[in-house]
Amino acid sequence: MLNKVAFLILHGFDKSYRRHSRITRDAQQRFEQAKWQETQKAMKERIAIYERTLADAVGEIYQQVFPHQENDQFWLDLKIRYQKILSDHPQYELAETFYNSVIGRIFKHQQINDDMMFIMPTRCYLAGLQRHLVVHSFDTSGTVRKMLEDIFNRYHFDIAFQDIQRDLKHLDGALRARLNTAQLASVHTVEMLKPVFYRSKSAYIIGRICMPDETLPFVIPLSINSTNTSDESNQIVVEALLTERQDLSVIFSFARSYFMADTQHPAEVVAFLHELLPHKKKFELYIALGLYKHGKTVFYRNFLAHIEDSSDQFAIAPGIRGLVMAVFHLPSYGVVFKIIKDEFPESKKITRQHVKDCYKLVKMTDRVGRMADTHEYVNFRLPRHRVEQALIDELLETCASSVELTDDEVIIKHLYIERKMTPLNIFLAQQEDPKLITNALNDLGLCIKQIAAAHIFAGDMLHKNFGITRGGRVIFYDYDEICYLTEREFRALPKSDDPYAIDTLSVGPTDVFPEQFEHFIVGKKHLKQELKALHGEIMTAEYWQHMQAQSLKGDVPDFIPYDQTKRFVN
Repeated sequence: MLNKVAFLILHGFDKSYRRHSRITRDAQQRFEQAKWQETQKAMKERIAIYERTLADAVGEIYQQVFPHQENDQFWLDLKIRYQKILSDHPQYELAETFYNSVIGRIFKHQQINDDMMFIMPTRCYLAGLQRHLVVHSFDTSGTVRKMLEDIFNRYHFDIAFQDIQRDLKHLDGALRARLNTAQLASVHTVEMLKPVFYRSKSAYIIGRICMPDETLPFVIPLSINSTNTSDESNQIVVEALLTERQDLSVIFSFARSYFMADTQHPAEVVAFLHELLPHKKKFELYIALGLYKHGKTVFYRNFLAHIEDSSDQFAIAPGIRGLVMAVFHLPSYGVVFKIIKDEFPESKKITRQHVKDCYKLVKMTDRVGRMADTHEYVNFRLPRHRVEQALIDELLETCASSVELTDDEVIIKHLYIERKMTPLNIFLAQQEDPKLITNALNDLGLCIKQIAAAHIFAGDMLHKNFGITRGGRVIFYDYDEICYLTEREFRALPKSDDPYAIDTLSVGPTDVFPEQFEHFIVGKKHLKQELKALHGEIMTAEYWQHMQAQSLKGDVPDFIPYDQTKRFVN
């Protein structure tokens, strides 16, 4: 029976990954045919696959055994048996996570220990041993032009480039502008990942240039030149050459939707990307590939290691207290922890399930670089001696139904984990450089506009609900009032000398009056005036009605995730 159950779990994982790979593999065809709406549907479908196949696998196990009638030894032996059949599996690390999900589902995440689950990895992955399976290597002994031609001869598309000679000339010139003659002569290796990385309306060929003293990213973004009249008229265009780590880092941002990059060796692809982006954690790279469940596993391992190596205490996060979420952090760690409160004030006419649905909506939406990704955990355990008493007191006061205390642990029954950023209200209050304040306000307006272009209305747009990254990018992170644009009625305020005219209106539950935005997005008068001067259109009903019309047409806009000054003039 142990063998049967072990193989049932592995079969469930293999089915899940096959479906994941099929949708991923079809990204090339969707890109070539400029099927952007299908691209967005495929993104949502791929995210949903894991839970469906997990439910199927657990259902099949219940047909074979009565899990809760088995003793502890059964589950200890099952883990050992499963580990043995994974010995040569190309995605063994993902299969371990799937096993954890099965055990978690059966025991409702009450049994979280390394005896029954793969809390820690069973082996240390040695990066590079399978590098040849995921990387193309190119001869650098000839000219730059010859090397570029070799690269494009290696990647096969079913449609033509609009003007490959022009594109090669652009790439040649851009590389020579980036590297001097001595550097070019010293290049000893050019390696490019075999999978093409597809996301939204772009594709990326990603690799690196290796010199004796330096290694640079070598990233070629591609787009489709489409007349929208016939698939046969679509052509590929090379958009830019990116050789800065910052460019690659932004492309792999936590605020962007997941890539579709087809590979049977994800650990090796992640290892290669980690060498290009050493400041990013490996869990971030797994998540960027759409392997977010395993990313959560790797995050938890990283978290446990950090707990071992640190001594600071979990505390209430800085900033204004939220009405819906209690937020805390570990000062030395780069995430925040968010728990839904037990009760909301009268102004928040929402339910706990509504909040969960909003966070799921963001997970399934193209986040366009402006909405932070979140990861949901149940029964997340914190060492009690590392939690400030003031935080425990606040959690018990506001989130008692989600908190369990033992002598040694604080167990959070349900929480979200999100990248830590400086709240925008704190940044603006502390910042003295007028130029940085203007940049932040301008990016705040762009953030609101780009979320709207993704067919989303952010809802509660108080500046405390936005964060700012170290690179100065404004990101939205409070989702309890988020919805699709089409779910709101954007109205103009009546023209009247009566300042209380709004009280005489018949206001429906979905009505929004954008002219009021200037009074609450930012607080201080001079900040309001500057935001209005930069992005005054977001404070008009006409702007939002126009964005609604675009949404109803199904338009999928372009979001370029790198410096647009680096784009070639095509």
